Amino acid sequence: MRTHTLIKNAKIVNEGKITEGDILIEDNIIKEIDISISIKSADINVIDAEGNYVLPGMIDDQVHFREPGLTHKANIETESKAALAGGITSFIEMPNTNPQTTTVKKLEEKFAIAAESSYANYSFMFGGTNDNLDEILKVDSKTVAGLKLFLGSSTGNMLVDDPEVLEKIFSSTNMVISVHCEDEATIRTNLAKYKAEYGDDIPMELHPIIRSADACYLSSSKAIELAQKTGARLHVFHLSTGKETNLFSNKIPLKDKKITAEVCIHHLWFSDEDYKRKGSHIKWNPAVKTSKDREQLWKALLDDRIDVIATDHAPHTIEEKNNPYTRAPSGGPLVQHALVALLECYHQGKIKLEKIVEKACHNPAILFDVEKRGYIREGYYADLVIVDLNSPWTVNKSNILYKCGWSPFEGNTFKSRITHAFVNGALAYNNFKVLDVKAGKRLTFNR
Repeated sequence: MRTHTLIKNAKIVNEGKITEGDILIEDNIIKEIDISISIKSADINVIDAEGNYVLPGMIDDQVHFREPGLTHKANIETESKAALAGGITSFIEMPNTNPQTTTVKKLEEKFAIAAESSYANYSFMFGGTNDNLDEILKVDSKTVAGLKLFLGSSTGNMLVDDPEVLEKIFSSTNMVISVHCEDEATIRTNLAKYKAEYGDDIPMELHPIIRSADACYLSSSKAIELAQKTGARLHVFHLSTGKETNLFSNKIPLKDKKITAEVCIHHLWFSDEDYKRKGSHIKWNPAVKTSKDREQLWKALLDDRIDVIATDHAPHTIEEKNNPYTRAPSGGPLVQHALVALLECYHQGKIKLEKIVEKACHNPAILFDVEKRGYIREGYYADLVIVDLNSPWTVNKSNILYKCGWSPFEGNTFKSRITHAFVNGALAYNNFKVLDVKAGKRLTFNR
């Protein structure tokens, strides 16, 4: 059965400008965009977006949905629903599950799970290790988002720390290599010092001292040096320090860059001043650092040294997070509150709507060569989000959709809300309710 939806009177945020008009969706495609489109059929679904804004669905290039193997924390179904409620219509999920996604067989098993259970569009990163170069070389780059390397240990330790292996990987693949950069030796030295002083109960505010700015810079600068030496296509995940921003350039367009960078919502929102109040609930790797670092991250985002905004959504149960420092895992849930947090930053005058769309929708599509998504264009898939910028609501347990049931934003009132989300033309989310519509598709890539 063919479905038609007409969105009327929208303020369309796309490709650096805001225009008023209508959007006609036929089946899963944007059929027409015009100043005014007349209703030609009685069975067309009409949504009047008067006063509201239509954005492309966000493409989140870094999430951890914990399936398979860690599904007491989250799974693809629960977290893709939360993502939709947060304006994210496509996600790229990481390989540090259990088992890890480090063989082609395990990768295809994950795609099979997502095909059955994902409410949003999906792809995965293939994981690199010290001993799976043969598997990396088997991966078809047209079917997977890219390659993920952990150059600092994190949840589900996949640390790649053999310099010879690293150089071989960088020299052998044409995939985008996304990296988690923290220097392991620096972190271990710092941790041993504070463990000797405090035991397991290290004060949470020492997290950015243990996983320090120096640890980040040392690792990211080495990764960039290796990419320059080998010609690899490198994407540095979750920058957290001002110092690192100086490693990146805004001299050429994103499509021509070989070395790119991402920043996550939590590093733009929180600072080390929040540890006393939030504790382990804002314990991430890399750590949330100083307000000065946050200010410099914003500056680099706005001047295009940083290319992409993502979430690094990484849920753990509240029981796990409430452990003492050495046993409290790093990471937290973010997909449901990503876009509204960015819209709050818009209200605060920190960023324009057009820039949010550029960094969270257009640029991930460019960077990963995502086919026909990330823009509001005729002929593209109808992944669309309608937002009301003046409809306040407060995050609380009753409206959190994450399986883990908590959020670092609990108690926060956001001025904006997402009223509708479309995935491949299907209305999948409507005013705080995820509809029982699994319209997500496997992402395809123009490579």
